[in-house]
Amino acid sequence: MSKCNNILIRDIPLFGCIAFGIIDRGTNVLQVRPISECPLSCIFCSTDAGSRTKQRISEYMVDLPQLLAAFEWAASYKETNDIEAHIDTVGEPSMYPQLVELVGGLSKNSHVKTVSMQTNGTLLSEKLIDKLESAGLSRINMSIESLEPELAKRIAGTDAYNLTRVLENAEYIARNTGIDLLIAPVWLPGINDDEMPKLIEFALRIGSGKRWPALGIQKFLPHKYGRKQGIRSMDWEEFYLRLRRWEEMYGIKLVLKPEDFGSFEWKAIPRMFKRYEKVKVNVVGPGWMKGEKLAVARDRVLTIVDADRIPVGSEVYVRMERVVDGIYIAKKQTSWKTI
Repeated sequence: MSKCNNILIRDIPLFGCIAFGIIDRGTNVLQVRPISECPLSCIFCSTDAGSRTKQRISEYMVDLPQLLAAFEWAASYKETNDIEAHIDTVGEPSMYPQLVELVGGLSKNSHVKTVSMQTNGTLLSEKLIDKLESAGLSRINMSIESLEPELAKRIAGTDAYNLTRVLENAEYIARNTGIDLLIAPVWLPGINDDEMPKLIEFALRIGSGKRWPALGIQKFLPHKYGRKQGIRSMDWEEFYLRLRRWEEMYGIKLVLKPEDFGSFEWKAIPRMFKRYEKVKVNVVGPGWMKGEKLAVARDRVLTIVDADRIPVGSEVYVRMERVVDGIYIAKKQTSWKTI
């Protein structure tokens, strides 16, 4: 287990890093990432979150006024009043202490039509759910991988996982609030195969999916820095074949498309760098994963990899290695000098 730096993000750009801030992928959906921490250590986690992390060296929390200001700029640039503000993180959004205020600020934005949030449900309560509803939350995507308590704990990577509480929260949302609920299990072949039909039946029983689909079964995808623990990756053909069989069996939509959520391609926020471009940057702090540093240039934040020896407070030339979706990854090109 690694000990992480806990860093409040303030007065640096909120566009460019996958771990925090605002992410635009060229659609009407803007991802809002206020915090990176998570109370679970799920065996399938693509971002190596939680106390069992082996890769993370930093956890981030974003200053609320700056986050809302950055969102306003991005939403205004989009020039549409059909924005979905989607609160999703590389951890668990409900760990953000100002979550209700964040939802309220997003829902009051004149460009926003929908405010949605992902969660594992462990930190929710009826009181918090009611506050989120009053603040304007439209939909919760809740990740539940099993209805069997011991298997659920194993998948969550902690004996502290309280399945009963999670299921009670899900049922309360579906039956007693105007927040829509989507059950979003990750299908782990060889581990929770038998749980998928049970979760479909649970979602139908409690009344999930009043405005949007009731379920969003996710295919497990191994990631470079994620946890795999011997989990088999199913091919897409097999995955969709099984989903279509369950669709026929239960009379429910499981093969989902962006349009099912009102998502469509739309004006992208300008990309400030080109791939392989050489740029001088200011190094402002530790990165998210081992060997990384955060840097700033052209009003964007970027991640420098293989940067163990680069001191914070220096300037250095880097080459841009990744610029997809406005997430910037770079490598050092020359020796640095202190500012």
